[in-house]
Order: sequence, then structure tokens, then C-alpha cells
Amino acid sequence: MSNYINTYTMRIRLIFVTALISIWSIQSTFAQSNKPIANASGIQFFEGTWDEALALSKKEGKPIFLDVYATWCGPCKMLKRNTFSNAEAGKYFNKHFINVALDGEKGDGIKMARKLNVQAYPSLYILDSNGNKLMTKTGYIQAKELIKFGKQAMARGTKLAVLN
Repeated sequence: MSNYINTYTMRIRLIFVTALISIWSIQSTFAQSNKPIANASGIQFFEGTWDEALALSKKEGKPIFLDVYATWCGPCKMLKRNTFSNAEAGKYFNKHFINVALDGEKGDGIKMARKLNVQAYPSLYILDSNGNKLMTKTGYIQAKELIKFGKQAMARGTKLAVLN
């Protein structure tokens, strides 16, 4: 009887440890998927502060593409995984914009979410180098639609720059 209890106890412990490892693995996967993508063929996101992004925008004469996301947001994760990793989108946005991704519920993201009056995640913005809105789009979009959005903003931004 003693051997049976020891074997049973060992099996329960093994099942418990396996369950813990599985939960940890799933949690790690979700935590990693919330980080901005650093895919060499996709959109490269600036990793400094918001003020540093504004300064870089002014220095390089490029508008800012801003992704305001939330870690719990499914469409945000899909956008990062499918759209931002697209090579064509990366080529266009890396050439024409300072790309920034901010968690709307942490750090600089809270301030920007309030300033821009974010109502839904993901919220995508094209901003001038002073942080003023040129264009906005919310929700998940595919790479071709994102590129079209960027091109429309560039045309609009050029017109605004001529007027100022």
C-alpha cells in the first residue's frame, strides 16, 4: 500500500509541475507578442522616449507613425504579427516615417492616449514633428491598407508643410 501511495503522490506532483510549466510557457508567449516588432523586413519601431522620437522627427524631417496599443488587445497583436512584419510595409514606413509603438496604458503611452483621445485599440496616427495629428485610423488593417494610409498622410503632410 505504501508503494502505491508514493507512486500516486509522484504522479500527482508530476502532473502539477507539468501544468505549471505549461502555464508559464503560454504566459511567456503572450508577453513576448506584446512587444514592438523588431523584424528586419518589417516596420522598425523607435525604442526611445516620446520626446526623443519628436526630436528625431524634427532632425530627419519625417512625420511620426504612432501605434497606440494595449497588451490585452487581440487586434493589436494581430497587427504587430501580420501587418507590421510585412516587408513591403516595412520598406515604406521605415523610409518615410519615425515609427513609434506605445502601450496606451503605460508610461508615455498614457500621456499620448489622453492627448490624442484614444477611444479604441489599436489606434494608428500620423503626426507631424510637433506631435499634431495629420491622420487617424483605428482597428486592424492589412499591410496594403496601411501603406495606402501612409501615402495619404504623406500627401496631406506635404500640403500642410507648404501652407505653414
